[in-house]
Order: sequence, then structure tokens, then C-alpha cells
Amino acid sequence: MKKIPQNNSSCSGRIRKICLAAGGAALAASAAASIAFASYVTQIKGQTLKQALTWQKSHYDISWCSGLERKKYVITAWDGYQLHAELCRCPADGNRYVILSHGYTDNRYGNLKYMKIYLDRGYHCIIYDLRGHGENQKTYCTYSCREAKDLQSVISDTRRRYGEGIILGLHGESLGAATTAAVMQYHPRVNFAVCDCGFAALKNVLLPGMKKAHLPRLLYYGASLVSRIRYGYSFSQMKPIAALSDCDVPMLFLHGGEDALISPEDSLRMSRAVKGYSEYHQIVGAGHAESVLKQPKRYRQLVNSFLNTIGC
Repeated sequence: MKKIPQNNSSCSGRIRKICLAAGGAALAASAAASIAFASYVTQIKGQTLKQALTWQKSHYDISWCSGLERKKYVITAWDGYQLHAELCRCPADGNRYVILSHGYTDNRYGNLKYMKIYLDRGYHCIIYDLRGHGENQKTYCTYSCREAKDLQSVISDTRRRYGEGIILGLHGESLGAATTAAVMQYHPRVNFAVCDCGFAALKNVLLPGMKKAHLPRLLYYGASLVSRIRYGYSFSQMKPIAALSDCDVPMLFLHGGEDALISPEDSLRMSRAVKGYSEYHQIVGAGHAESVLKQPKRYRQLVNSFLNTIGC
């Protein structure tokens, strides 16, 4: 009986094609997942002003707002983007101002819970919608990169409007706190900064969340690359702590002890990274962005003590 020769070359070729097809499909799936995750991270599903105001009313007393003299205006940012802002004047005349930056998906009315502390101290309060939030044109979030440039624009605008010699401070919550820390790379002309529950680096928020959701770590790096290509900023650039090594602006870092979204360790690390004077305090029993609501007297005392210490 004649033996039929095996075509090893043809068999190997088919295997190679199958492997290449499988590899290509895996690569395409990975790329698609990275694009989807990058879009998920950077998109902003923000509240309307009405929704934010309703939330504030349901959680604490804001009746004092009705008696404030308020002025709405628009600030042109570094790239021509329009930022909606509002001046809330302190009843007592003076030259002290504070710019308050809200958290992710919130808007300028999210700052109301902090304003009374400053108004009672004689500060005029400037609240504004972060890029992509509130009344601003919709766009993607870069987690302190573009936002810090915007805040620098707000700082410059404030001094032009109200005087170069004013005392000017900053106060930020969550994304607003990260933005407040990140603006220090531009050496802003401010007298102090208060950062509440900010992140030191975006990866400190994303990676633990991905682990809980059983998502592969590799997805983070793929999405970061997509973000770099699509938006001009990788996730690794979204790192406010990098702006603090030569910062000599006095800074106060506050963080809820039960924060499950952003670890209190982030604020502690940022406080230690500041070149100049800084303080760090943890608010026991408070979750993310809850410190001023859970312990309002303690919160006010810490802010006032800090401002007294630095002479503001």
C-alpha cells in the first residue's frame, strides 16, 4: 500500500493564519476596549444648575444666599474657551476674595456649602463652572491638565477685575481640589489654597476601581494611550502632586476619613510634597466630599485656624 505524503508546509501555513487571525481579533478587541474606557473616563455627565441647587437645599440650609449681591459674568480662558462665573459679594466691603472650584459632574452651586465660612470671614466668593460643566460648552475632562490652565485664567481675570493688590485664595473639592493643586505649577499669585478630598494622581482613583470591577490592569495603559492620542493628555499626566515640589503657597489639605473613592493618603502625600507651609487634617466619619456636611463646626474651625496662622 502506497503511503500518502503529508503536506507539512500547508498545515503550518494554515496554523499561522489561524494564529494571526486570532491575534488580530484580540488586538482589535483590546483597542476597542481601550477606546471605550478612555471615553468613559473622560466624558462628563454633569448636573444642571437647577439639579445642583436642589441637591444643596435638601442637604443643608442655604437660605442665607437669598440676601447676597450676586453678579454673573463670563471669563475667557487661555484657549478662548468661555467659563461661566459668578461673584457673590460679602456684605462687608473689603479686598479679600476666594475662588472656589467644584467637583466632577457638579457645577458652581456645589460650592455653596463652603462659601458661608469665607463670607463670614469677610471674603467675596467667586464660583465658576469647570470646563465641560454647568453652563459651559460640553467637552471632555482632563482631570486637572486643562482645568489648571483654566483656573490660572480665572485667577488672572480676578486680579484684573477687582485689583492687583487684593488678598486672593483658592478652595477646591475633589476634581476642584486636584485642579487647585495642579495650578501651582504656574506659580499663581494667590495667598493660600485649601484642597478638600483631591487626588494626587488619576491612577490612584482608576486602578483601585478597576481592580474592584475585575478589569485588567492593561486596559488602563491602553486607555491612557488613547487619551493621549485623542485628547493630547495621557492618564499619567493627570498628576496634581507633580506641581507641588516647588510650591510656596500655604496649603491646607482636608480629607474624609471614610472616603471610598479617593484615599485620604492622596491628600497626605500632597501635603508632604508642598515645598512651603502646609497642613493636613482628616475628618473622621466623612465619606467623599462629605467633610463639611458631617462635621461643619470642625471644618470651619480648621479653615479659620489655617487662615489665622498664615495671616489671611
